[in-house]
Amino acid sequence: MKQHEDPKVQAARNRNSFTLRLNMFFGITFLLFSILIVRLAILQFVDGPTLQDEFDKNSTRPVKIPPIRGNILDSKGAPLAYSTSTQSLYFTIQPGFKKADADKLAQQLLDIFKRLGKPEQAITLEEIKKRMDMDHIQNTYSVPRRIKIGLSQDEIAYFAENREQYPGIDIVEESVRNYDKDDVAVQLVGYLKKYRGVKETMTKYKKSTEEEDAKKQYLDDEDVGVDGLEYMYQDLLRGQNGVKLYPVNAQNTIIGPPTVTVPVKGDNLYLTIDKRVQMLTQQAIMDHLDFMKHATSGSWVDGADATTGYAVAMEVKTGKVVAMASMPDYDPNVWSGGTISTDDLKAIQYFQTNGTIRQSYPPYDDDKERNRHPSSMVPLGSTQKPLSVLLGLNENLITTHTLYQDRGVYYFGKAGHQVAIHDSQGHAYGTIDPAAAIAHSSNTFMAQEIGNELYKKYNGSIKGVDVWDSYMKQFGLGVLTGSGLPGENTGVIDYYHEAENASPQSALIRASFGQQAKYTTLQLAQYAAMLGNRGKRMQPQFVDKVVDQEGKLVQGYTPKVLNTVSFPKEFWDEIDDGMSKVSVQGFDDFKYDFLRKTGTSEQDVGDRKKVENSVFIALAPAEDPVLAVAVVVPDGGFGAYGAAPIARKIFDAYDEYVGLDGTPHPKTPDTGSDEAKP
Repeated sequence: MKQHEDPKVQAARNRNSFTLRLNMFFGITFLLFSILIVRLAILQFVDGPTLQDEFDKNSTRPVKIPPIRGNILDSKGAPLAYSTSTQSLYFTIQPGFKKADADKLAQQLLDIFKRLGKPEQAITLEEIKKRMDMDHIQNTYSVPRRIKIGLSQDEIAYFAENREQYPGIDIVEESVRNYDKDDVAVQLVGYLKKYRGVKETMTKYKKSTEEEDAKKQYLDDEDVGVDGLEYMYQDLLRGQNGVKLYPVNAQNTIIGPPTVTVPVKGDNLYLTIDKRVQMLTQQAIMDHLDFMKHATSGSWVDGADATTGYAVAMEVKTGKVVAMASMPDYDPNVWSGGTISTDDLKAIQYFQTNGTIRQSYPPYDDDKERNRHPSSMVPLGSTQKPLSVLLGLNENLITTHTLYQDRGVYYFGKAGHQVAIHDSQGHAYGTIDPAAAIAHSSNTFMAQEIGNELYKKYNGSIKGVDVWDSYMKQFGLGVLTGSGLPGENTGVIDYYHEAENASPQSALIRASFGQQAKYTTLQLAQYAAMLGNRGKRMQPQFVDKVVDQEGKLVQGYTPKVLNTVSFPKEFWDEIDDGMSKVSVQGFDDFKYDFLRKTGTSEQDVGDRKKVENSVFIALAPAEDPVLAVAVVVPDGGFGAYGAAPIARKIFDAYDEYVGLDGTPHPKTPDTGSDEAKP
């Protein structure tokens, strides 16, 4: 039988058990509070700043404000590309919107524009329908279409008051890019496209999608540079976004006025291009092309097939490019708004490319016919010869006293398989020295005394071709000019191909008189300038300075020498002597002594044999050259006729507005029409 426990003992045990449970409760409670306090401390002092940032993000809604793009101006401040802030009318296709609805809306818009719009902003019914793009030719369904820019205050007020009557119509304030209506150096200046259209295709803009700073992020509807200086200086021209921060509640509803950070307008570029010289250069090319097309006699008729022309004028000592023309050109305002219609794109396709720095093709719609004509990159022809003579002198192949008996033809190759090299038009110049070989443009001198002698010096090996290539590149032929322009071509070198498929001898002989490589007009101008300053390859410069919106200098200009070559003075004197005696057209009354070299380069194009291209380089004044000019007219015939008269007008333009002697020489009414005629 179980004995009953003493009540006192039982009571003591119960008290001890209760005390233990109470202590455990307080201990656990203390531990939990301790953890909570530590956690609060972590939240306050460690995680606090991060959480505050998240809170700020979640409590505001950022809206980016695009910046206004900086301007591009010529050397005297004339605006070539400039941005203006304007109000534009956009149309977005609404669900269920039919073509009949579009026709009705287009007529309504036309009536409003006629009644309330500015006369200079007039637009036709056909243009409105085209811009509505109901067939989605330019844009996808959801992309707003810009119908009209530059709305008047009356138009803005009308659409604001009658918004409900025009679903899909919005008024948007935006920055619009405008280009000089005179079409000044349009391929050099470049153009813009919408960011959304290039962000996945152009490396520069692919990288920008990773940008975290809202001030630097691109907007899908923003216009960005895709060619020329617009692209090259995109980062400076663009500026920085502004930002509107709207306070919002937990339901993401705006609950107050925004905090605004204003956008920073882009910097302005002052170019080395002088609009006045540029316009006269462009006009000189077009006038001469027209003259040759309608010529009825003389060597001018050889250029009747020429449809394009290219010219670069570059200061010898500074590298500043004062004119760069790729003609014909086009109106860059077709890119207004960052888009272009299919018809407009087709119309400008052959004029959009800057043919002075890369391949540009003649404007023939028929592929077969276009392939029968040369592109903008042609062989140098006889403009190669001053450099060939320099190479021959420096490699000890000839001396300044070398006498050569020019019989009008030179044969090379194995007996029974000899190849003949002829002078132009069958001339035989008799006894000539290196200077006379340049002056008379002797192919046989170059072939025998330089090309063949270089081949023999290196025992018929490819080494001779390597030496030739080295000289070409030192003079900027076959390498980039250093201009930085997007898409610049290094040229097309054929002498290695000729050495492999024929022989190093054939390659060097043909290269010696300019028939084994094709180069750009800018390369030709850089090479000419190097002859003028006796061995300094200057970097072509297009921007004289960059200033901010307050006019403060952001980036200045310093002439840059890319490389130098050093030859004895008598070598350069020999070149100058020869170049001072070359016969040309259009310079009869030129008041300065000048150095020049004509070129008539030959090439096979399509089913045509031996197409002749006009090439010309010149330097003035001869005693201390200031300006180098290079002109290329594909299909232009003899360089003396097809290209030289254009160069004369470029020199005249520079002398008139800048001065070949350092002082401008404005034309008087009595002399204003005294430009050299072909």
